[in-house]
Amino acid sequence: MTTRLLGLLGGMSWESTAHYYAYLNRGVRQARGGLHSAPLLLHSVDFAAIADMQQRGDWAAAAKVLGQAGQGLAAAGAGALLLCTNTMHKVAAPVAEMVGIPLLHIADPTIAALQGAGVSRVGLLGTRFTMEDDFYTSRLLAAGLTVCVPSAADRAEVHRIIFDELCLGQLQAGSRQRLLGMIDTLRADGAQAVILGCTELAMLVGPADTDMPLFDTTALHAEAAVMWLLS
Repeated sequence: MTTRLLGLLGGMSWESTAHYYAYLNRGVRQARGGLHSAPLLLHSVDFAAIADMQQRGDWAAAAKVLGQAGQGLAAAGAGALLLCTNTMHKVAAPVAEMVGIPLLHIADPTIAALQGAGVSRVGLLGTRFTMEDDFYTSRLLAAGLTVCVPSAADRAEVHRIIFDELCLGQLQAGSRQRLLGMIDTLRADGAQAVILGCTELAMLVGPADTDMPLFDTTALHAEAAVMWLLS
């Protein structure tokens, strides 16, 4: 059996990348048993530099950094690339072009899961880039989904919670309640489910906190990557 090697572009933030690592290894162990684990290569960037590029809107510079990191992973033997962040899928296309190996897009397994659950109208929580730019929502719309996002004030608050708390490993009960309030508002707007469209959000809210169906992009992305590793 030929062993596939998966390249991870992580560190954005390392808090969520740690969850990716755990999901991938548990998935392979569950499938293969015993002491099996996931064959991975990880390039973990300094998130401060990437976050600064995000804030300045210098997405071309961010794409170059990630593309060069991905080239290193490909040269080391990675057969596919996992970009371990929703927001940086804004530059998924140029990164994939630079790297020259398949990039497993984070939105695709989420779309498949939503369609499998019969969801047609979905709420989206994430960074303001993910909620307000079209790189993510356009993919959902193209799949026939209607997307609801919070108000401008709530979008700013989600963004703050992600960068000022979750990326630093801080889990605040008050912030959990604010997110749950936003989920209730999205439900009132007709959403049948909510996408946790930032890889850190599932650290703070989960199925135990609400009866609203939640689609955790980190877990779904990792599950798709495990399927690639095992195929």
